[in-house]
Parts: sequence; structure tokens; C-alpha cells
Amino acid sequence: MTTAAAQVLRRLQERGETLGVAESLTGGLVAAELTSVPGASRCFRGSVTAYATPVKRELLGVDGALLAERGAVDPEVARAMALGVRRVLGADWGASTTGVAGPDPQDGKSVGTVYVAVSGPGGVQKVAELRLNGGRADIRKESVRSLLELLSNELGEDARAQDTEQIGGN
Repeated sequence: MTTAAAQVLRRLQERGETLGVAESLTGGLVAAELTSVPGASRCFRGSVTAYATPVKRELLGVDGALLAERGAVDPEVARAMALGVRRVLGADWGASTTGVAGPDPQDGKSVGTVYVAVSGPGGVQKVAELRLNGGRADIRKESVRSLLELLSNELGEDARAQDTEQIGGN
């Protein structure tokens, strides 16, 4: 997976942009993957492990009513986390993970339900819904891989020309 992280960091560096990450179910695994790449500090600003719902609200600015209504495992929460980490860390790009790694369901969502999100310059906002199988470690690992893939796609040469996709309404 380090190859995906290296590709993301290379693209960020080429663009002269920075990244911040907000993680819930992955608990710092995205940041660990990124920082395993030599030179990551050139564009990786840092991360917030927002495992507890109050941290999502108080630090990242996720709307309390949204959290109360839908719970932390929600596409709009993932989007808000990505936006919030950009603001908190002063990064050009924000990326986030939220979901249920198990062993039990959470907020009415089954194990393996994960949302990964990316927010970037020019109004880029993407949220992907994942339905993952396997044990807790497998779900967390695949969540990291999926987020890096989503981010890599958005950082591609034609990313600014792509339509943005949002799950949920504004």
C-alpha cells in the first residue's frame, strides 16, 4: 500500500499542495501509511484521530444535529470531517474515514459500512460508500486503501475537470 501513499504524496508535491487527514475507524492508519514514505513532511500537514463522536463535533466542526440525527457513520459526516480537517490543519486537501470495523454494528449500520471522503481546492468533494467484508483488521486496511485510491484519483491530471459527486443533499 505504500506505493499508493507514495503516489498521493508525489502528486501533492507536484501540485504544490498539502494534505490533512481525519480518521475515525482507521485510528491513524492512513497517517501511518503516508508517513512511512520518506519526504512525506513536504506535503502531509498531519492528522486528527477523531474516534469519539464529540471530537468530530468539537474539533472538526461536524454539525451536532447531523451527528444526533444520523450518527457518526454517515456520508455527510465523512464529507464534513474532510472539510473540517482542511480548516483545522490549514491544508489544501482533506481526507476522512468513518465507519464500522466491528465486531458490532454501530448507529444502525452493519459491520463493514464505511465512508471515505476527500475535499479539495475548487470545490472538489467526493464521498465513497464502501461495503467491506472480513474481520476488523481487514476492514480497516481496505478503508485505508480505498481512501488513498479516491485521493489519488482526485489528484490526477484531469481531476479539476471531473464532476464532483456528493452523497446526500445540501
